[in-house]
Amino acid sequence: MLQTRRGEGGALVVHGDPGVGKTALMDYIVGSTDGIQVLRTVGNEAEMELPFAALQQLCAPILDRIGQLPDPQSRALKVAFGLASGDPPERLLVGLASLTLLSELAAERPILCVIDDAQWLDQASAQALVFVARRVANAPASFVFGARVITDELRGLPELLLDGLGESDARDLLASALPHRLDERVLGRIVAETHGNPLALLELPRGLSPARLGGGFGLPISA
Repeated sequence: MLQTRRGEGGALVVHGDPGVGKTALMDYIVGSTDGIQVLRTVGNEAEMELPFAALQQLCAPILDRIGQLPDPQSRALKVAFGLASGDPPERLLVGLASLTLLSELAAERPILCVIDDAQWLDQASAQALVFVARRVANAPASFVFGARVITDELRGLPELLLDGLGESDARDLLASALPHRLDERVLGRIVAETHGNPLALLELPRGLSPARLGGGFGLPISA
């Protein structure tokens, strides 16, 4: 992300239907980040009730730096991550500690934080990550969230909606994935039914016989 290289921060929420290419786009961004440290976490539906689970995953490579934070912030993160015992920390203090931690890291080397499946983040992590993302404008730190929907925590951040492929590109992708020429009626129906979703375009034909792909038994998707 260009603003990170210029010493500026920012955030972007990439959202769209499952299979539309959110993860592929974020992987492309990561692959274009020479000289930038990347931290990643993924929302997990099974861990949505575990406070700070996703934040801990993001910070796992830099846990050794927590001890360098001011004592209240260090203590808050240690308790949040299960590295110390104590009462549940205030979420504002955890957000401030995360901001300090990532800002100090970014001061040494620009960072990119990638958060996939953000719709499944535990609430405590979502609040902390968005808290930081809203406050890094003057630091070389960028956040990219991938989500199926815009959650309450993500609302208000800059957005990029990913739609399906246009008809021409969808037809080219579908044709490239099939070993035989596809009947034009069947091809058009598949493109229409999948709304150009790249994953659906690649997966749907696998369940159809060569005869149905050839159009010999009519349109394939209604049955």
